[in-house]
Amino acid sequence: MSRVKRGNVARKRRNKILKIARGYQGGSGSLFRTANQRVMKALCNAYRDRKRRKRDFRRLWIARINAAARQNGISYSKFMGNLKKSDVRINRKMLAQLAIVDPKSFETVLTSSKK
Repeated sequence: MSRVKRGNVARKRRNKILKIARGYQGGSGSLFRTANQRVMKALCNAYRDRKRRKRDFRRLWIARINAAARQNGISYSKFMGNLKKSDVRINRKMLAQLAIVDPKSFETVLTSSKK
């Protein structure tokens, strides 16, 4: 049986990892074994943090809406409950943007939710 040389395949695999690790500090960007570990860790973190980013932004929007609502004398939970009862469909991202950019229109949304 003839011998199979894997040199080309192995080199391609290693170069693919090293290409991803380009820019990492020290041996993590140039030595295959450490680069492989760093890349595996980085990809795990990237996957986890794509999920976490959604949570973090939602928490930020809620904090901003809560601050703006409390300035107008109502808590966040009561404000959101009133919005649902009055069938006002504005998502938290837009409410937070209104609270920062245009406080007057946020107040009008708040007063319309009280009715």
